[in-house]
Order: sequence, then structure tokens, then C-alpha cells
Amino acid sequence: MRPSGSAEFLEARRLRALEYIDRGLQPVEVARKIGVDRRSVRRWKASFLKDGPEAIRAKPLPGRPPRLSPREKKRLEAILLRGARPAGFSTDLWTCPRIVWVIEKVFGVHYHVDHIGRVLHALGWSPQRPQRRAVERDEEAIRSWVKIDWPRVKKTLPA
Repeated sequence: MRPSGSAEFLEARRLRALEYIDRGLQPVEVARKIGVDRRSVRRWKASFLKDGPEAIRAKPLPGRPPRLSPREKKRLEAILLRGARPAGFSTDLWTCPRIVWVIEKVFGVHYHVDHIGRVLHALGWSPQRPQRRAVERDEEAIRSWVKIDWPRVKKTLPA
């Protein structure tokens, strides 16, 4: 599994490990200093000795490039933050099909409904449902009841 962090961060970590080895530190000490397993340090050292500096350079990430650029993702988030009504919907609730429609209309990119959750998760969003509350709800009266009446009517277990 690929470790977390950008390719540049991981490359810098490998270079720092090799600098420590050049200074005479043992792989176990280097691993402890930079927070990796000693076997990783030994593997980096062996790769460096065998193939040179190119062996530990950052490599491009495999996989298909994202359909929306980082700039377009920021724009999408701004649209979502404004709400669904300004986007032309009757309620202010965002659903995956609605977001697919907005992405297609604004950016000309088609996503399958099932993949919108991944796009939203990458933006730091999580699935939520609106809480349904009565308009007449009195928060102060509820707090008072919980503080005063609830202890009186609550059943308690015998000690």
C-alpha cells in the first residue's frame, strides 16, 4: 500500500533518510528519526546504490487523471455552498442526481450518480440528512423540561 503524503513529501523523506546515512547513522536510527520502518530505509539505500538518485525520485501517480481540475472542484464547492435553490431546484437539499446534473450543466463532465460520493468526500463533505423539526419548537422550554421534569419522571435502577 502506498504511504500517505504527496509524492514530493515522500521523496523528501527518502532524501532526508539518505542524508542521515551519509552522516554515518545506522538504518535503525534513521528509521526512528523519520518515522518509518528500518526495512524501508535499507531498501531506499540499496535502490540508491544500485540505480542512483533516479531510483528514489518521486514517480507520477498511476491511474486516470481526475475529470475535474482542482479549480473546477473549488468552483463546484462554491456552487454547492450556495444551496440547491439558486441552482434551480425547488428545495435546498442536495442529492447525488442533482449534483450530477449541476456538474454536467456547468462543467460539461458526466459522472455516474454512484461516484458523486467520492467527489464530495474528496472535497471534505459527508452525507447528511436534514433534521426535521417543528417550526413551533421552543428550545428554551425543552432545556428547562430536561433539567427540571426529566429527573423527576425518569426511572432509575436500584443501586
